[in-house]
Amino acid sequence: MSLFPHLFSPLIVGNLSTPNRIWMAPMTRSRAGQPGDIPTELNARYYAQRASAGLIITEASQISRQGQGYAWTPGIYTDAQEAGWRRVVEAVHGAGGRIAIQLWHVGRVSHHLLQEGGQPPVAPSPIRAEKTECFVVLPDGTPAQVPVDVPRELTRREIEGIVQDYAAAARRALRAGFDLVEVHGANGYLPNQFLDIRANQRRDEYGGSLPNRARFLLEVVDAVAGAIGRERVGVRLSPKGVFCDMTIEGSWEAALYVAAELDKRKIAYLHIAEPDWAGGPPLTEEEKGTLRRRFAPVLSFCGNYDAPRAESTIAAGIADAIAFGRLFLANPDLPERFRRAAPLNEPDPSTFYGGAEKGYTDYPFLEAAGA
Repeated sequence: MSLFPHLFSPLIVGNLSTPNRIWMAPMTRSRAGQPGDIPTELNARYYAQRASAGLIITEASQISRQGQGYAWTPGIYTDAQEAGWRRVVEAVHGAGGRIAIQLWHVGRVSHHLLQEGGQPPVAPSPIRAEKTECFVVLPDGTPAQVPVDVPRELTRREIEGIVQDYAAAARRALRAGFDLVEVHGANGYLPNQFLDIRANQRRDEYGGSLPNRARFLLEVVDAVAGAIGRERVGVRLSPKGVFCDMTIEGSWEAALYVAAELDKRKIAYLHIAEPDWAGGPPLTEEEKGTLRRRFAPVLSFCGNYDAPRAESTIAAGIADAIAFGRLFLANPDLPERFRRAAPLNEPDPSTFYGGAEKGYTDYPFLEAAGA
């Protein structure tokens, strides 16, 4: 009998059947091929190694050049990027896995060195994210962490264009073979900036009241669902998160409102990034239960879980799946290690961002480790 029967039970996510509830969380690794931010064979090998996950959610992938906030992250807005992702998807499917792509626009968390023609980044309002850095390549070719620039405020017409950029990226993802797409509405990036009461100081229909501040994210979800079908769409939120200078005040109420609106839309899943990893207050079990009551389809949580805690959370009916980040980074065969209660590899933080095989595709499997 399995130690973790709930973790290893099958789950239907939208129209997708998954063999377990152990998801691989999206993790930026900054290893896209250059020039062009194109996924490579190395990326395909990395994801295929982890195909035993119930669902792989890729690293965040910018929907446009404007949406990029870190060097060497993959995009999903050119033909070459689409072809690169097709290679990744085929490798994962060939290994028996299921995979979603996370669609990303960083908004103000960017720098003119990353933008077309050295333009400033964009945001709901021209308010800089304090104590926030992005990763760039300096003019002399040196990679560096630098403070983000002051953004300029988006016009309404530009907002409409970005919504369509999300839909276009979703269509590319579908052509590349992805099973699902996840709209990144968390961690201080553009949809989260619209939701935030401090980052969003607009006086039009995208600012002010909570329904107005949620308008952008919901328009994106509707556009993506219209492009590829609601049963293929997931959303990630980070209530009470402080990443990239987000405000705790009002964020819980915003998450509950958005969860209820997404429930009405009957999308495939809602993925909650718990805030404690970024310095925010942890979600209580009562708060998680409230989210569960607001959103009836598949609900996943991510935030420093181990197998016993994940099992108990699913068994209690609070979550349908649990996503694992750094544990999956260092343990490509994480479900099998959970199944056997085997020792886990320790992740090497020095190799998280950038580089090649080291700390990416060279973590040992159980058999290689002699288990």
